[in-house]
Amino acid sequence: MKVIAINGSPHTEGNTWHALKIVGTELERNGIDFEILHIGNQAVRGCMACGACFKNRDEKCIIHTDSLNEWIQQIKAADGFILGSPVYYAGIAGTMKCFLDRAFYVAGSNGGLFRQKVGAAVVAVRRTGGSSTFDSLNHYLNYSETILATSNYWNISHGRVPGEVLQDAEGVQIMEVLGRNMAWLLHMREQTKDTLTRPEPVRKIMTNFIR
Repeated sequence: MKVIAINGSPHTEGNTWHALKIVGTELERNGIDFEILHIGNQAVRGCMACGACFKNRDEKCIIHTDSLNEWIQQIKAADGFILGSPVYYAGIAGTMKCFLDRAFYVAGSNGGLFRQKVGAAVVAVRRTGGSSTFDSLNHYLNYSETILATSNYWNISHGRVPGEVLQDAEGVQIMEVLGRNMAWLLHMREQTKDTLTRPEPVRKIMTNFIR
């Protein structure tokens, strides 16, 4: 089994990376492979709302100037994934938001590529805005029918300079508990895959409030 973590920070080994590594260490202790994809320092443009991924159904975004299509396939091949972001103006970092909008739109337009994987969100923040960012990340996980892994508090670590989150004792524990809970869900999912029938996907009903 394998978990892919998405590092949405522009810093290679900043606090988001450190938080993800804590989770990853617990996953590896439980026999699960772990890899971090660093996308926060890449030039990732936003969704154009062109609908090509829905029309073509080829599991690809029509924009080919970045590695998004490759990243989508890496997540698709994994058993679980983690969305990690720093907090910018009480929200998701810009590059990470561009990645999420496109990746999840492609996944949803192609039959739910991330459906029933074990998912989690992780946030690194200096002071405030962690809860709103955590909530925003969870919107993508809930929309995609993931199996949501949780901890003993919201998955937020506090620190300013790189590595400072390691001094946040409660934050460290939160990430450790998240890693262990995620590993348990992954093992449970693996052990029941041949004995428990998965719910079938349904065709999404889409409505609006204009009559």
